[in-house]
Order: sequence, then C-alpha cells, then structure tokens
Amino acid sequence: MTLSITTWNINSVRLRLPIVEDFLRQTSPDILCLQEIKCQNDQFPAEQIAALGYTNIVLHGQKGYHGVAICSRLPLTEDHRQDYCGVGDSRHISAVFEWAGRRIRLHNFYVPAGGDEPNREINPKFGHKLDFIAEMKALSADGEPGTASVLVGDLNIAPLEHDVWSHKQMLKIVSHTPVETEGLLEIMRQGNWVDLMRQHVPDSEKLYTWWSYRAKDWAAANKGRRLDHIWSSADLAPLLRRVDILKEARGWNQPSDHVPVTATFDI
Repeated sequence: MTLSITTWNINSVRLRLPIVEDFLRQTSPDILCLQEIKCQNDQFPAEQIAALGYTNIVLHGQKGYHGVAICSRLPLTEDHRQDYCGVGDSRHISAVFEWAGRRIRLHNFYVPAGGDEPNREINPKFGHKLDFIAEMKALSADGEPGTASVLVGDLNIAPLEHDVWSHKQMLKIVSHTPVETEGLLEIMRQGNWVDLMRQHVPDSEKLYTWWSYRAKDWAAANKGRRLDHIWSSADLAPLLRRVDILKEARGWNQPSDHVPVTATFDI
C-alpha cells in the first residue's frame, strides 16, 4: 500500500492549469500540494482538478499573491490556516488524512522569499522572512498525540552546501545566507522533523528543485537551488520508498521556475 505526496510551487495555478492537469494525468499522486496559487478561493480551478479525481480540496487563497492549496484523492479533515507574522498573508494550510491505519497531519507552506538584500535593516522583506522562520520553530512533528506529520512546501531556503550550485558564491545571496540556513535547520532539529529528500540522497550530492527564469538556458547553466522540501515525523521516515524531482517539468510550456517533488511511502 503506497502513499504519494507532491509539492509544487506553481506560480499561478490558473495560468499553468494545463501543465497541472497533464502532471496529474501522467503521475497521479494521492495528494498534490500547491504554493503561490495567486488567486482567491472562489477563483481556484477546483472543478477541473476534481474531474481528475482530486475531489477533496482545501484552500487558503489570496488575491494576486501567495496562496496554498491541498488537492487530495483521500478525504481531508480538520483543515487549519495559520497566519504567520500576523500580516494576513495566505502562506500556510494543513489538514488531516488517514492512511494505512495512521492519522497524518499534512502542512503546506509558502515561506516568504525575502527580497534581494540579506539585511533586515534596509530590507523589510528579509526581516519578514526571518520572523516567519522564527515562528515556524514552534511547529513540532510530534505536536498532536496519535498523529504523524508531513510538512511540504516552498520554504525558499536551500539549507545545505550542495543544495545550491555554488556554496561559496551563494553565501551572501538570499535563500542561502547563514542566518536563513541555520534558522531552517533549527526548525528541523527543534521540531524533530526528518528531511526526507536527503534520506536517500547523501548531503554531498547536488540536489535542486528550482532554476531561475533569468537564465537563457537553465538546463545548460544548471544553477539550481533546493528551495522545495518534504519533511516528516520520525515514525514515517522508515516508510519512505523514494523522492522524485521531476526536473523535466522546468522545460514544459509556460513552466513554473519550480518543479514537482513527490515523496512515495510504502508500508
């Protein structure tokens, strides 16, 4: 009995609905988590996605910005939306589902990008990102009795040396600065989260999920970053069969700059 969960920053679900539909037809994960849907709840293409079997949908949308969604073949209950930093942004949603006799809480995050300058004194966006990360440290993988946890999303931080194309050149670039990477690793340590993407891939191996639109030939340059993540509580980690990064999706028609990442579990 398998369970597959995909995370994908889609960068406007209405604009990129054709590639979402193609992905669901071809890959058929049990659950699809989207970030940056960039629409209000009533504008989300729920009917089209439900027609492909994803009839259980929970949303936290926002006009023109941010927004997260969970689209599932499995029933979803107890959905919750957390307003991190109290600014009203739609950056988190969670819901509970049942699989293989387990109760699982699934969190879907879109962490602020943080702007271009890694200095909160002159760049409020960077300060917002750091505050968001600080609040996430309170989220524990073991926070609900009798409930396992999965956390996915665009966390906008590449925490390890080989999560970026050049560790040395990226140390002063937002998404890989020490204050960000240390903050994200502290969330994992403090919350007892397991980094599933690195469970079967050694830290010494390059691993990317995002390639900039700015590169004329993104594939040839291959200056990627691992900004998208899948974590779990320790009890689920031994059940992980594999994690697939669909790099080819970066070359699809009107692509997102992020690609789908899918974790497959097996009892």
